Formats: sequence, structure tokens, C-alpha cells
Amino acid sequence: MILTYIYHSCYVIETDDFAILFDYYKDSGKSPVQGYVHDTLLKRKDRLYVLASHFHPDHFNPDILTWKQQKEDIVYIFSTDVLHKGRAKMEDGLFLKKGDEYKDAHLFIKAFGSTDAGISFLIRTGDKRIFHAGDLNNWHWMDESTQEEVNEAEKAYLEELALLAKTTRYLDLAMFPVDPRLGTAYMRGAEQWVTEIQTCLFAPMHFAEAYDKVAAFKNYAEARHCQLLPLTEKGQQFTIK
Repeated sequence: MILTYIYHSCYVIETDDFAILFDYYKDSGKSPVQGYVHDTLLKRKDRLYVLASHFHPDHFNPDILTWKQQKEDIVYIFSTDVLHKGRAKMEDGLFLKKGDEYKDAHLFIKAFGSTDAGISFLIRTGDKRIFHAGDLNNWHWMDESTQEEVNEAEKAYLEELALLAKTTRYLDLAMFPVDPRLGTAYMRGAEQWVTEIQTCLFAPMHFAEAYDKVAAFKNYAEARHCQLLPLTEKGQQFTIK
């Protein structure tokens, strides 16, 4: 299984039989339509699952709906808010809300909640357990919010985290926001995540170009027996054994 970082919250997981693309915003190349997705992924002959956790433009690019014109075996699985916000039509794909499930010969998906828009995805394929958080995070904005607002944001996040922990206590891979815009405690949600759920490989997202800020999470992660993906550029690939 190969994991490729595209940009922002977008990753690709590839196996010998299929691929999964999460929260496509723009490609990994010098232009939004140049890079690994257009040059390699869309040219694969096997099945491609395209997932979108919610309607925000940095997680859902409507260009993905045009890909079915060049690739036959493509399955779109979106949060229901993508439909309700008019970003896609009912015939464009399958739509999940929190608690919904999807299953076929390749994978099983269960939709969990978010502390912003849409959903998050827990995926089981083969012997692997994988999670893509979408915009699930402890969005506390601690440096500029009231203590009441901070407490409310944290409570909502910890409730969602507890729900997931009841389903699985271990993940082979978690793709999760580490967003420096949150200020001094920007890693708080990620820290709570790896403390609550044993995570083998942690793939950061939602950080733009702040690779140094993401790298600062390494020591905390490793202290909890979790490997932080060492990202330094778009298009990097890693093998998940």
C-alpha cells in the first residue's frame, strides 16, 4: 500500500487493485491541474474511489466530477452537505451522513462526525484501519477566543473522539489536521488524538506550506509510539506495510 501526499488535506492511498483519493483541492504540481493525480492516478486502469468529507472549497473541488469522462471505474463518495450545498447532484455519487456505512469487495467505510462541516471517514481494507479526519479537530482558537468558547470547542471534539474510540482503539494510519493558524496550542487536537487512539502512522494535513510547524509534532507522537509522516514537499510517497 502506497500513500502519496498531494496538498492540504488531500492524500492518495494505492493498492494493487484500487486507489482512494481524499479531499481533493488541487494537484501536487506547479499548476492546480498538474501533478500526481492528473499525471499518474487518473491513468490507472483499476477502480478509483474519490472521497470528500465536506463542501468547503479546500476539501471539495468540483473538477473531480469531470474525471468520469476520462476514467470509467470511478466511485464518488461524499458527505451529504456536498449535495445540500449544491456542489454536486444526487446522480453524481453516493452521499453519507454521520453513522452511514458503505461496503464493497475492496473496502468498508463508516462515516463519523466533524467539529466543523461534514463528516470524517473510518476505512477498513484488508487488515488495515485508516482514518481521514476531514475537518474534525479541536478548533479551539485559544489565543483569541473566550475561555467559554475554548471549552465548548474542546468538549465537542472530545465527544467525537470518544465515539470513534468506542469503535477502534488502533489505527494503521490517521490523516489529521495540524493547523498552525490555531496559534500557540495548534497541536492540541493532534496530541489528544494520539493519546486516546493508538496510531501507527500519523499523516498531518491542513497546514498549507508550514512543514516546520508540522515537524514539531514528532517528539510528542513518538513518545506515544506513533510515527509522524516526515513531509517536506508535495508528491511525497510512503509505503504502508
